[in-house]
Amino acid sequence: MSQQKLPAFKAYDIRGRMPDQLNEFMVYCIGRAYARVLQPIAPIAIGQDARLSSKPMSQALIAGLNAEGVQTVDIGFCGTEMIYYAAGQVGMGGGIMVTASHNPADYNGLKMVKAEAKPISSDSGLGAIEQETIRLMADVSEPSQYVPVMHLHREQDVLAGYVAKLLSLIDVSKVKPLHVLVNAGNGCAGPFFDALAAHLPLQVTRLHHQPDGHFPHGVPNPMLAEQQLVTANAVVQAKADFGIAWDGDFDRCFFFDENGRFIEGYYLVGLLAEQLLKKSPNAAIIHDPRLEWNTIEKVQQHGGRAVVSKCGHSFIKDKMREVDAVYGGEMSAHHYFRDFFYCDSGMIPWLLLVELLSQDGRSLSQVVDQCMLDFPCSGEINFTINNAKEAIARVQQHYAVQPHQLSTLDGISLDFGNWRFNLRSSNTEPVVRLNVETKSDVTLLNEKVAELKTLLVA
Repeated sequence: MSQQKLPAFKAYDIRGRMPDQLNEFMVYCIGRAYARVLQPIAPIAIGQDARLSSKPMSQALIAGLNAEGVQTVDIGFCGTEMIYYAAGQVGMGGGIMVTASHNPADYNGLKMVKAEAKPISSDSGLGAIEQETIRLMADVSEPSQYVPVMHLHREQDVLAGYVAKLLSLIDVSKVKPLHVLVNAGNGCAGPFFDALAAHLPLQVTRLHHQPDGHFPHGVPNPMLAEQQLVTANAVVQAKADFGIAWDGDFDRCFFFDENGRFIEGYYLVGLLAEQLLKKSPNAAIIHDPRLEWNTIEKVQQHGGRAVVSKCGHSFIKDKMREVDAVYGGEMSAHHYFRDFFYCDSGMIPWLLLVELLSQDGRSLSQVVDQCMLDFPCSGEINFTINNAKEAIARVQQHYAVQPHQLSTLDGISLDFGNWRFNLRSSNTEPVVRLNVETKSDVTLLNEKVAELKTLLVA
């Protein structure tokens, strides 16, 4: 007999449209389910993003946890990484962030971690929490109001400790007065960027900086072309040294050079690896298999050890702990740091980039131009395909006659020596994701992208 499913439960988190896929009663039951499945004996940190529904959702969550006798610490309005920071502290039992990140304004969700900020995903507790939530929703009466149990609940401000932690990861004395354009998209990032920037000699131009759950300039999703254009134009107009844009809960950050060019997340992985290997020589660096040649070369050039991992935050974090990696980077703009509880952060990358540019003396465009020439890439191309398995098998069969190396770590990766590609299907939707790269050959890149497109839509 197949298990019942709730649409809001995804592979790594919970996200759904309000109120049909997610609502306060469901979140109350999720809080109780989290407590029953994980049985934490220490307090759980709770925080929420700028969405209009997030505060009442966090209250329902706290009430659910308290109903099971679990202590809660409300850190209030914050970004997801601040929950990781709070949950990573000694004496904490875990953390839950109320956020739907870059989803539309009528969505909300939950990101959960255990003690030491260790991830919870479908194979490490989230599935069991889903099944217990279903049982509770059938058996429990909806409370008339959601209020904390006073002796189990307290509020706490973690901002000062969080800022001190992040600033300790760079040499503040080496930062030069660079001009930075920042676009918070009316999400969470603005106030927390300001708290960090107050300690640095930066000139800052701010765009859509105030948190506003109505999202008057569109939902904060810097992957959308129209939003990238807004930031790109603003960087050029401000004559900034570079630009930063964040998603709603700022667990991802995106960069633009001084010419307004969007920097593919792939090239940032190599840059951040380079900067961290200066601080931790010979360390391991984790990368995903979608695009990897530039990262591997950068890591080897700077004396590090490149280690590949499946995509997805739980896989990356587990692999980082396994090999004691100082940093892990995904081309999707998730960047993970050993000295930040092996968690992802959307603030540490720009701090490291400011430090790197201050020391390097070149512009951001000059720093990435050579990488882009050496290893041009397609960026991720998505195809909506009903039978993804069949399409991937068809592609693999087509190239089987050519000499190549095959990896099936995550989808299929085929390496032909002067070009390679990775093809993988989405866990949650009928989408196949393609990434192609070559060695210094844009013409070959374009040819192979066209060739693969034809095979995939055949």
